[in-house]
Amino acid sequence: MTKQDPLEGTSSAAGQGVRDRTPHDASSGHRILLVDDNRQIAQAVTLAFDCAGHRVDTAVAPPEAFSLLAQHRYDAILLDLNFTQGQTSGEEGFACLARIVADDPTAAIVVITAHSGIRIAVAAMQAGASDFVMKPWRNADLIARVDAAIGKRRRPVATIPVLGSSTDRASGLHRLLGDSPAMTGLRDLIRRVAPSPASVIVRGASGSGRSLVAAALHDGSPHADRDAVTVDVRDAAAWERIDAVGGTLILRHPERLDDIQQARLLDRLPATVRTVAIVDDTAGLSPRLRARLGTVELTVPRLIERQADALLLARHFAALAATRHGRAVPPFTASAEALILARHWPDEVRGLAQAIERAVLLDQDGVVDAAALAPRLVEAVSPAANATPPLDVSLEQSERVMIEAALRHHHHNVSHAAAALGLSRQALYRRMTRHGL
Repeated sequence: MTKQDPLEGTSSAAGQGVRDRTPHDASSGHRILLVDDNRQIAQAVTLAFDCAGHRVDTAVAPPEAFSLLAQHRYDAILLDLNFTQGQTSGEEGFACLARIVADDPTAAIVVITAHSGIRIAVAAMQAGASDFVMKPWRNADLIARVDAAIGKRRRPVATIPVLGSSTDRASGLHRLLGDSPAMTGLRDLIRRVAPSPASVIVRGASGSGRSLVAAALHDGSPHADRDAVTVDVRDAAAWERIDAVGGTLILRHPERLDDIQQARLLDRLPATVRTVAIVDDTAGLSPRLRARLGTVELTVPRLIERQADALLLARHFAALAATRHGRAVPPFTASAEALILARHWPDEVRGLAQAIERAVLLDQDGVVDAAALAPRLVEAVSPAANATPPLDVSLEQSERVMIEAALRHHHHNVSHAAAALGLSRQALYRRMTRHGL
């Protein structure tokens, strides 16, 4: 399958995030996601569907596609199978296809292939694609195939279970982003457990995504056509909502109850209700309550354990923040990327999201660097009016963190780490000596 060369000069914002982010009016037609790094194809597809009254969002690679799929509901997905120059095997596209289908088996996916790629296109359909279209295509045929794929969905898009509030329903499926082994394994466990009636305990650090995991379990359950009921059991007044549950009951912090309250909660839980309990740790649960709530226990990994997921999430949060505040999506400098990967973020993923949004909101240079993300160390009291302002020593710590991250990322190859940091080998050696590295 021949891969067309993408146009030169693609914006860095497109490489960092996603393009074409204006609000969509659901009454105006279908909303289509195109996953293709060829700018000419993106322009041609967008124009064709726009003329037909539809809307196209474009992702230049799978990570951007997953970011968009976590934000919006799409009627159909047009998926190229190669994203790296010179690659014709379709391996990249098949991996993306498998991930999309695993997250949403009802997705209407039309694969884009060159004329010589009919065998690969058929294999893609066997892997879950609805149809394929070969380059070059006639616009009328392309639109007709996408319309047919949407029509053949097993469930209409409006009835696919979504998570959380009405805002979530408008914006689309929430998905667990990340390609690290820890997140790949977690998603696999969710897919296996979600369709069962088994009770599940979701444990992990605050801010790591426990609520999203709980929602994903409900999303894949037989009760996904109704809203899950969430009860923070520390609020006694909220307990009355337990009696009205007919599907999934999400319990927050049952481990923080004392022994008597845990016994009362155990007696209050209907036997037919599927529970998902969010806890910091299972040590605080009584044996009886743990047995009732935790047929299966899932652990959400800390962000520092998720390797390069932190950078993927940072780009996703940057795209979200840029849309929210009407800004262009800023790229990250090498120093910012190193800091994102190396830092133990307070409040985990939630803390990273807040730091990224703040950096995007305050950005004045069109990029996000480490200084925009690093915390400032300030004195607990204000200095006197004529006093010298306190020294901001956070830059020193940030430099050490960035050097450590660059060395680790490049397997301690000093030449490569120096190039990534924009330093000479000698300059990097001096800094390593100063920091005791």
